[in-house]
Amino acid sequence: MNLYPLKFDAILKSIIWGGSDICKFKGITPQQDGIGESWEISGVEGNVSVVSNGELKGENLQTLISKFKGKLVGEALYNKFNDTFPLLIKFIDARDNLSIQVHPDDELAKERHNSFGKTEMWYVINAAEGAFLYSGFKKQMNPESYVKSIEDNTFMDSLAKHDVKKGDVFFLPAGRVHAIGAGTFIAEIQQTSNITYRIYDYNRKDANGNGRELHTELAKDAIDYKLYDSYKTSYNKNKNQSVELESCQYFTTDLLELDNTINRDYSKLDSFVIYICMGGSCVITDNKGNKLDIRQGESVLIPADTNSVEINPTNDVLLLETFVG
Repeated sequence: MNLYPLKFDAILKSIIWGGSDICKFKGITPQQDGIGESWEISGVEGNVSVVSNGELKGENLQTLISKFKGKLVGEALYNKFNDTFPLLIKFIDARDNLSIQVHPDDELAKERHNSFGKTEMWYVINAAEGAFLYSGFKKQMNPESYVKSIEDNTFMDSLAKHDVKKGDVFFLPAGRVHAIGAGTFIAEIQQTSNITYRIYDYNRKDANGNGRELHTELAKDAIDYKLYDSYKTSYNKNKNQSVELESCQYFTTDLLELDNTINRDYSKLDSFVIYICMGGSCVITDNKGNKLDIRQGESVLIPADTNSVEINPTNDVLLLETFVG
């Protein structure tokens, strides 16, 4: 059978810090409060996405990769990752401040956990007044000063805090200390990895008076202590054109803000493509004649054997386009 653009059932995560925006954004009824994350496209063990449209409805992503291999994900990617899908796509809605975290890079994650590391990026879908996030350091730190600051409860003084608004973009390479603040609703694109080192949790206690486990020593060797001039991604909007937001070895993400029909040529791309709809709606038609409606809050996987797609907005549409390469 021919592969076609694939939608998946959302994997909703009820989390203590979760808000109320995800169900509204995705049009899920009845609406649920306290949903912190929606895993949109996932190959993570125990959380593998299931197809929700077409002939392959009910099949999970891992089974499809095993069956279609390079036709689905790209020949080079299949040779590298085998049956593992290399990216994880999420929506995250924080009603409370998330803990300060860092993720190891590939080398350290392989050595310690036999896992991939985690490089990721955030696109701010919406932000309440006063919303913020943390990314990187604002003053020079080293492993010794980091440990001391945890011990004397001054670690937060070293972090770069960023006020956020709709459309802001932050790239978070492995090793960058970060956290999402209350009132921030984001789309997250990341390597497939579940390795997180928790550095600080605001001294919060659970109902039994216990603090959450911190990974001070594990994080010490994972942190990138370098100071950077800027931690926020700058870009200029350009309607009906592809605008690159980030390109790294793990993924490239473009922004498509459209009110006219455009064509995207993937004939030289050896990768799947993911569209994440940030607003509006459109019809996607591939070169095989498959048509699919996509609206705000939906994510679509375009198979690697697709040569081109036409995107026809039914009203103004905003898409994130992600692929590997």
